[in-house]
Amino acid sequence: MTVLLLVRHGANDMVYGRLAGRLPGVRLNEEGRRQAANLAARLADLPIDAIYSSPLDRTVETAEAIAAPRGLSIRLVEALQEVDYGEWQGAELKELYKHELWPGIQHYPSGTRFPNGETLGETQMRIVTALDALRARHPKGLIVVVSHADAIRLATAYYIGIHIDLFQRLEVAPCSVTAIGFTRMGPRLLAYNDTGSLSHLKPKPEETQPASAGSAPPTDQASENGVEASAEKTTGSPTSA
Repeated sequence: MTVLLLVRHGANDMVYGRLAGRLPGVRLNEEGRRQAANLAARLADLPIDAIYSSPLDRTVETAEAIAAPRGLSIRLVEALQEVDYGEWQGAELKELYKHELWPGIQHYPSGTRFPNGETLGETQMRIVTALDALRARHPKGLIVVVSHADAIRLATAYYIGIHIDLFQRLEVAPCSVTAIGFTRMGPRLLAYNDTGSLSHLKPKPEETQPASAGSAPPTDQASENGVEASAEKTTGSPTSA
C-alpha cells in the first residue's frame, strides 16, 4: 500500500490577509520555521521513502526541514504548484471578499475561473494527476508531498468522494499532515489536518465580511485556513498564502 502524507507548508507573512499564490520570495516566517521543525520531529519515527515538493519557496523550506535529518533529497514537481489565481494573486483578501466572483469561488468552484487564472476544477485535475503519477512510481511505502492548502483540500476531496463544490468545508492548517492510504479497495483517509495538537480549535476573533460574501475566505489563508488566503504559505481558496 502506498501512503501519501500531504503536508501543507508552514506559516508566512502573507498567510493571513493576502493571497500569495505563486509570488516568488514568500518564505517561512519565524512561526513557520518553528512549525516546520515541530513537523519534522512528529514525522521522525516514520519510514519515509521520498519527499516531493511544490517548487515555491515556502514549500521547499518546509520540505527541507523534513528531509535534512534523514539525508533525503527533495524532488520538485511543478504540478504540485499553488493554484493559478491569475489577477487575484497578491491581492488583499478583504478586497477579494467584495469581488463579484467571490460567491462563485465559494459555492461553484468547479466552474468559476480566477481572472486570467485556473478554475479550481482544473487545479484538482492537475494535482490528482500528479499524485497518481507519484503513486505509480512508489507502489508501496510512505511518501511526503509538500504543497498548498487548496491543492491538498482539492486532492483530499477527490480521493474521499466529496464533490469539488463542497471542498470549502475542508480546512488544512499550516504544517498539517493529511494521510491517504491506497488499498486494493480504494483510498482510505488515515489522518486529516493533523497538527499534533488541538490548539487550532481555540476560538478566534470573528472576521468581518460583507453579507454577500457568504462563506469562508478562499484558501491559503482562507486556506490558511484555503483561495488559500495567502492562498498559501502553502495554502485556502483562496485559502493559502
